[in-house]
Amino acid sequence: METLVLDGAAANVVWRRHARARRITLRIDPGQGNVVVTLPARAARAAGLALLNTHAGWVASRLAALPNVPRLVDGGSVPINGVPHLIRHMPGRRSAWLKANVLHVSGNPAVLPRKVSDFLRAEAQLRLAGQAVAKSAAAGLVAGRVCVRDTRSRWGSCSPAGALMFCWRLVMAPLFVQDYVVAHEVAHLRHLDHGPDFWALADALSPHRREAVTWLLKEGPRLLRVA
Repeated sequence: METLVLDGAAANVVWRRHARARRITLRIDPGQGNVVVTLPARAARAAGLALLNTHAGWVASRLAALPNVPRLVDGGSVPINGVPHLIRHMPGRRSAWLKANVLHVSGNPAVLPRKVSDFLRAEAQLRLAGQAVAKSAAAGLVAGRVCVRDTRSRWGSCSPAGALMFCWRLVMAPLFVQDYVVAHEVAHLRHLDHGPDFWALADALSPHRREAVTWLLKEGPRLLRVA
C-alpha cells in the first residue's frame, strides 16, 4: 500500500495484480478506507496511475464520503453496544473500566489506544461468548470454542468442528446486531449451508435479521476501520 495525493487529498492505494482481470479497475474498500487498483497480468503500473489520476475527483469524493471512524483517544468517543462512550484518561495504575457512559483508562497516555482496544476485545469475548452459549442451549446445540479475532472481512464464522469466531469490533454494534450475528453463527452449528432450514433456525433464534443486515451494510464499514 502507498499513499498518493489525488485531487488534493491523500489516499491510501492498494495495488493488486489478477491473472484473470481483463482491464484495470478501481474500487473503494470501505472496511479499510482505501482505494484498490486491480491490474491485469501484463498491465503496467503507469496505466493504473493514469486511471487513478483520470478519476481522482471520484476517488477523493468517495473516500471523503466514508463515515468517520471512532478515534480511540482521550476525549474521543467509542460505541459499546451501540451506545457512545466518552474516553477519558485517568491517573493511576488501573487499566480500563466503565462508569456510566464513560470509559476510563489509566496508565501511560501513549498506550491509551491499545488499552481501549484491549478492553473492547475483552468485552467482546465476554459478551459474545455468553450470547453464543445461551443461544446454542436454546436451540439444543453445543458450541465448541468461542473466540474473538481481529478480522475485517467477516463478522463471524462457524467451523465444521463447531468452533465459533466473532470479530471483536462487533461489541461496538447495537445489541440487536450482535443478537443476529450470534444467532447466524449458532444456526451454522446445525446447518453449514444457507438453505431454508438454516434461515428458519437463524430467524427463530433472532428476529432482527432484516434491520441488523441493513445496519451492518450502512455502519459496519466504519467499525471495521477501527484499529
